[in-house]
Amino acid sequence: MKVTFLGTGTSQGIPVIGSDHPVCLSENPKDKRLRVSVLVEWDNHAYVVDCGPDFRYQMLRVNCLKLDGILFTHEHADHVAGLDDIRPFVFRQGDLPIYAHERVLKSFHKRFAYIFETENKYPGAPAVEECEVKNAAFSLAGMQIIPINIYHNDLQVFGYRFDKFAYLTDVKTVPDSEFHKLENLEVLVVNALRHKPHHSHFNLEEALEFIKIIKPKKAYLTHISHLLGFHDEVEKNLPPNVHLAYDNLELNIY
Repeated sequence: MKVTFLGTGTSQGIPVIGSDHPVCLSENPKDKRLRVSVLVEWDNHAYVVDCGPDFRYQMLRVNCLKLDGILFTHEHADHVAGLDDIRPFVFRQGDLPIYAHERVLKSFHKRFAYIFETENKYPGAPAVEECEVKNAAFSLAGMQIIPINIYHNDLQVFGYRFDKFAYLTDVKTVPDSEFHKLENLEVLVVNALRHKPHHSHFNLEEALEFIKIIKPKKAYLTHISHLLGFHDEVEKNLPPNVHLAYDNLELNIY
């Protein structure tokens, strides 16, 4: 299985528009972060987790020519605003499956009403196949996918486990009942927004404590704001099995 980090930034990305913060002015490519998403590939299948406002550029940047579906964590703009840009895949492949909580699917009907129209639908609009995700395992292309029920402040969010890889973003709270789903991981990805505590995201300290509990072989931090600091400086102070993810980072997980 191959995992590519399409974006590792928080909702504003890095650099933030108009910011003179030193991290936003950094020339290091690892300090330039699009909105968070990952591409997961196995056996000639390709799935994206989340489809934010940078989706088009992300697909061009990794030369993704085929997409089998999109799994959504929740309905916030930095995770869904690129949905219209699935059109080239739809035009080549047909209706694209999208996987999400019922609440998230309902929000799409409001936000992207033109996609779901049944009468007089604009012929250039994308077309999707809606697949409701519940807090129960399901199969994608021969792989068991395990949703992880987590909370972003008080908003329910799904993380996803693909075999030995788990991806959790926008998490502040993980119920005790979900911890068993994260046992024996090769790689855990989890958000670490900044150093200072935040009402709806793990800060760095909380993320590291969570990683200690889960005990993956390796962990990568994502959904990073400029307030966390320079990539290279933060990286050198992390535990040996923990790393900052960065855009275009590729992992091979066996």
